[in-house]
Amino acid sequence: MSTVQISASDVNKLRQQTGAGMMDCKKALTETNGDFEAAIDYLRKKGAKVAASRQDRESNEGVVIARTSEDGKRGVIISLNCETDFVAKNAEFIAFANAIANGAVQHLPATIDDLNNLEIDTETSRVKIGEAITDMTGKIGEKIGVSKYEVLEGEKVVAYIHGNFRLGVLVGLSANVAGAEEAGKDVAMQIAAMNPVALDKGDVDATTIERELAIAKEQIRAEGKPEEMVEKIAQGKLNKFYKDSTLLNQEFVKDPSKTIVQFLNGVEKGLTVTAFKRVALGA
Repeated sequence: MSTVQISASDVNKLRQQTGAGMMDCKKALTETNGDFEAAIDYLRKKGAKVAASRQDRESNEGVVIARTSEDGKRGVIISLNCETDFVAKNAEFIAFANAIANGAVQHLPATIDDLNNLEIDTETSRVKIGEAITDMTGKIGEKIGVSKYEVLEGEKVVAYIHGNFRLGVLVGLSANVAGAEEAGKDVAMQIAAMNPVALDKGDVDATTIERELAIAKEQIRAEGKPEEMVEKIAQGKLNKFYKDSTLLNQEFVKDPSKTIVQFLNGVEKGLTVTAFKRVALGA
């Protein structure tokens, strides 16, 4: 039994993330010592309906900017955080985030530290991004900083920003063919909405596979199925997980009769996604 004090706000947070009942959420947190990820697994194992186990966590404020180079062969996403929604919606703050993204896509620094050492033009001078952030912090009176930074390179990279700068996606396509830009936007919107865990089945890490199999087996045993059937049914559930959670195997949201693979083949035979990046505030 947990010795951790479970607050009403913790219970409510888990309920918002999962859609499970209040008492179920409290019990899950109690049994898992307040560990939210473990509590989500606990609810799933007990058969509770978890509506959004991979839903973006409670967000810090700020903006997410996705940007590609002029030749469309590289892209970046940055998340510039602040403390309040009021500042996040400020035009000067958004313009500052765009200036950082512009510098990033031009020079492709390897890390956030390298990004902070890049120089950009401000209203009065050319300074390092880290120094400009310090100046902006003093100006607006809130702590700000780049919390996430992703880079993607490919034959065709498409950027998408969703939800008033709250989520950004980059999609790398295997070729820059007619219709690639529009197809990339459609795939990026799919990624924003469905939050795939990986590109294809072979890209899912072993820990996630083990976790899904363990949950499936407990569900099957709870349903009273014979032990000799557990492994086979669990594999079926794992295949369903791949279909729901890996991008290329997902049903295309705009046309559920096709998978993403089939949709892209319809644009150009052999066209596929080589990689993607997704950054959401607070995730």
